[in-house]
Amino acid sequence: MSLPAKRPGLAGQTIGCGLMPRLKAGIRVFAMPIQLAPISRRKFLTRTALAAAFLSGGRSLAAFSREDEAEAWALLSDIHISADGGLKARGINMREHLEQARREILDWTARPRGVLVCGDCAYNSGESADYARVRDLLRPLREGGLPIHLALGNHDHRERFWEALREEKPSVQSVADRQTMLLRTARVNWFILDSLERTKFTPGLLGPEQLAWLAKALDENAGKPAIVMLHHNPGITGGNMGLKDTAQLLETIRPRRQVKAYVYGHTHSWRTEEDDSGLHLINLPAVSYVFRPTEPSGWVRALIREDRMELELRCIDATHAAHGQRREFKWRS
Repeated sequence: MSLPAKRPGLAGQTIGCGLMPRLKAGIRVFAMPIQLAPISRRKFLTRTALAAAFLSGGRSLAAFSREDEAEAWALLSDIHISADGGLKARGINMREHLEQARREILDWTARPRGVLVCGDCAYNSGESADYARVRDLLRPLREGGLPIHLALGNHDHRERFWEALREEKPSVQSVADRQTMLLRTARVNWFILDSLERTKFTPGLLGPEQLAWLAKALDENAGKPAIVMLHHNPGITGGNMGLKDTAQLLETIRPRRQVKAYVYGHTHSWRTEEDDSGLHLINLPAVSYVFRPTEPSGWVRALIREDRMELELRCIDATHAAHGQRREFKWRS
């Protein structure tokens, strides 16, 4: 599989599944499911220089204070890309929304460590041509030096996803037949899980094998804050909307207090809450379309600090009342 290019800002970042690492170009690399590695560092540096020159001219994007001291990530969910670039769903062209988010990520002066996509990469049934279009649309981010880590949702098809990106698929996986990974960075460990039970089947399921892997991997990496990301929301809502084994997941992560947040998509909503244990539950908005007209579509800027995470909502419609909304999440002790 392709490997992330070594570049400023990636120091201390490893990717893995708890196996012994192999060394390549000074980077600790662990066997893991598909990620889309950076393609060219030169274009990223060129874009950064142009953006800096542009911003010095008086225009500035909304930014957190002292972004340079934090670990920055771009969080996306429910991009729902179709092979047909002109296709609209609920009046929205999904390709155009992703292209706008892509431009904004590349213009972000914080220089994110990477991009995390929280499932439903494909439009409806995870066709091979959909994933070819996903790969093409994400290519400028990779050319910008950004690794991209992809989770799967209920509108994805695991085997067609892997086949479309077969050059990126490793021979060893953390959990058999699942797109599950551990991404280690300087400030936090991201545990990216696969809740796809069946394509076009609304609820999700992790299953006992994946939950056992998660418990073991958390115990082996207990010295750093952890964030668990998967597509499905906790609980079964709206009939059969969410994660079927939510109780088992929460039994795994709540007592392990290094887990600070459970991040998910699926509902096409933007909301955050904190449970009685101090665990943050963060629902990412859909980049594509919304189910309720009052909800924002967009992506989220994340800044990871030693004791907290800060999020900023970037709406596709900059006139939306929630655009630029910032929320802070203190880590539980």
